Amino acid sequence: MSDSPDASPRSVLITGASSGIGAACALGLDALGFRVFAGIRSEEHALALRAQASDRLMPVRLDVTQEEQIQRAKEQIIECLGGTALTALVNNAGIGVAGPLEVLPTSELRRQFEVNVIGVMAVTRAFIPLLRASGGRIINIGSVSGLIASPFMSPYAASKFALEAITDSLRVEFLPFGIKVIMVTPGAIATPIWPKSLEKADESLRTAPSQVVDFYRPAIAVLRRRGAVHGRPARDVARAVARALTAKHPKRRYLVGLDAKLTAWLRWLPAWIRDLLIVSRLPSYGGAATSQGEEL
Repeated sequence: MSDSPDASPRSVLITGASSGIGAACALGLDALGFRVFAGIRSEEHALALRAQASDRLMPVRLDVTQEEQIQRAKEQIIECLGGTALTALVNNAGIGVAGPLEVLPTSELRRQFEVNVIGVMAVTRAFIPLLRASGGRIINIGSVSGLIASPFMSPYAASKFALEAITDSLRVEFLPFGIKVIMVTPGAIATPIWPKSLEKADESLRTAPSQVVDFYRPAIAVLRRRGAVHGRPARDVARAVARALTAKHPKRRYLVGLDAKLTAWLRWLPAWIRDLLIVSRLPSYGGAATSQGEEL
């Protein structure tokens, strides 16, 4: 009975709906009869979504790092709802900053948190009154990187660990309002986020001192090959989001993919065992660091 559908009218705002998981969620929920407000950043993405969806889907210009756009999107959605309720918010917008911390600019670290953490909180804060009126649901799209942090992923993992904390806190904070806060945790998903991340990482490596890059070169090569491996289709995450939105009694967390379920189990191992497992998958690197340290 936990997956019985809710018969009330359903409308949802999805951030980061231009591509990947967000687009899959927008199209999937539209097909299920939701009224979808799809947060996008360009007219090109709006046209692409409209071409694949029903007339119910409405693209909304929304950069989650811009307070003015958040407020304009809220006003636009209130007007379109015409007094009916917004029943759900899917916080999906996110970026991935990866690479050796030693070569990453502070501006990229700030950008990571502006989108993945501050953006989630700013959008959620703006739409609390609408969700309180409906006793709606908030779905946060997490990651296995929020369960176990891998090397060279510290900015992204930190942002997803923060999202875990936000979800845990708001799940209890919003209980008196009848708002359910749910985490969807995918494993590896085939989306544009990692090709974009690798491009940014390449920019950072090109501007870093060559002797520093040499320390990490073997590990970077392995990570690049792993980044090229295709994950599960984004529609698998969209199905989990649909279950979270339509179940009468939704779970607190939905894991997507066998790797996500395995990671959820591995996080309960002692840290030294986890570290050994991770190190065993990396090549030896940083050989020049010892002599460098001795000179200092």
